[in-house]
Amino acid sequence: MKNILIKATLLLLVLTTGVSCDKGFDELNVDPTKSNELDLQYKFPKAILYASGQRYESWRGNLIYCSTMIQHLANTQGYWSGDKYFYNAAYSSAYWDAQYPQTIKSIEDMKFQLESEELTGSPEYAMVRILRVFAYSRITDLYGDVPYSQAGKAFIEGVTRPVYDKQEDIYADMLKELEEATTALSSGTSTIGSADIIYNGDLSKWKKWGNSLMLRLALRMVKVDPAAAQEWAGKAIAGGVMESNDDIAYITHQTGGNGIIRNGNGEVFTADRSARISKTFLDMLEERNDPRIRVYAALPPDNGVVDDNPANQKGLPNGLDATTIQSYSGGADLSTYSEPNSKFLMSEGAPMFWQTYAEVEFMLAEAAVRWGLAGGAAAAATHYEDGVTAAMKYLAIYDPGATISDTAIADYLTANPYDAANALEQINTQYYLAIFLNEYEAYANWRRTGIPALTPVNYEGNDTGGTIPRRLVYPTNEAVLNAENYNAVISDQGPDRLTTRMWWDAE
Repeated sequence: MKNILIKATLLLLVLTTGVSCDKGFDELNVDPTKSNELDLQYKFPKAILYASGQRYESWRGNLIYCSTMIQHLANTQGYWSGDKYFYNAAYSSAYWDAQYPQTIKSIEDMKFQLESEELTGSPEYAMVRILRVFAYSRITDLYGDVPYSQAGKAFIEGVTRPVYDKQEDIYADMLKELEEATTALSSGTSTIGSADIIYNGDLSKWKKWGNSLMLRLALRMVKVDPAAAQEWAGKAIAGGVMESNDDIAYITHQTGGNGIIRNGNGEVFTADRSARISKTFLDMLEERNDPRIRVYAALPPDNGVVDDNPANQKGLPNGLDATTIQSYSGGADLSTYSEPNSKFLMSEGAPMFWQTYAEVEFMLAEAAVRWGLAGGAAAAATHYEDGVTAAMKYLAIYDPGATISDTAIADYLTANPYDAANALEQINTQYYLAIFLNEYEAYANWRRTGIPALTPVNYEGNDTGGTIPRRLVYPTNEAVLNAENYNAVISDQGPDRLTTRMWWDAE
């Protein structure tokens, strides 16, 4: 149903805005106070698709860096910098370079338009605020202190050199925004209807997603401010989080056509199929006899035939190159190592998942263990089991062929029962296994928890001393074009390096 609902909207979006993969932002430069301002129903889906990500930043940020650093994927190609902890200026800044002039600009424009039209009490304003928090949370979780209070306001307020806000302050404001936005929402349907290509205007689902985002941000703070983390987790749970896979925040994409409507990960796979499933990741799945192996992994197609038999899959160790793989015992033939399954996960028409119900259940389990929330310790096992079940069942959204049977799920839970004595490690290991290809979140949650315990690679000449990077480096042009604010943030946050920890990632 969701595919059907968005097709007309996406077609209209492409025809009316004429966007291309990397250009086509001129309509965002019109004066929002004039009568020729585009209607929100055209702006809103475009902002969502920008936030979902195109090939440029998906390749460099999500896959080359985040996925390999936390060992979901591996690659022997030298330009896959994250696999070996190298700094590549263009790749490190790719997410920033794509998201600020596209997603952030679009969202700030919509927010300003609604404020100018005195519609701050509308449900659409609350929806924009929630989307805004999601967009900024990804940026700050990748870079640390970033432009926030003055970002996206070059046209609106003439701010061309925005200050960098402290991550602590950004988090405080994002949580406030979510609290106010979710409070303003109840049930009913937004007037933009199918232009909302996440929930088709369902306000109750936006409310649940806003509270689920609040829970995610709350748990980010457990190392640096556990009291605030507990307080905000409690607010999120009381406000009502996702309750089933029907509440998942995801974007449906389409194969072919204009670049903005295609899945960014799928576009990467169309251009480059050199990525392989990390041996670390595949070993963890195999140790648990995980039924997701056939969905996640497949040998590269031989004459067009995809081999996703779990018994035939083989993971590639991280940190190898075209030379060192020659002496690896697994062999140098990359066609014998598994890649992400092209039947389900990596098409240009595959959905892009932002936050799933499974993630929420694992967070509820953690909140129950840590603070006695969400039903307390007695309910932790139920949240764990519901999280595992949801993590396997939601894969059918990719394709009916990715469906995992109830019997297979029950067998998995029998073999991998909840262990109260090892709860946090078990819960967050399952979190790691469940968010494959949402590598921004996988990288953030790994830095928050250190789970699973990964063995870093120590490739010769790497930029981190053989430690897994803690952040991405700012764009190099910031030191020139925004020098005063760049120098200020370096003085405050620390050196602009892969190893510098951000506020919530305290040691």
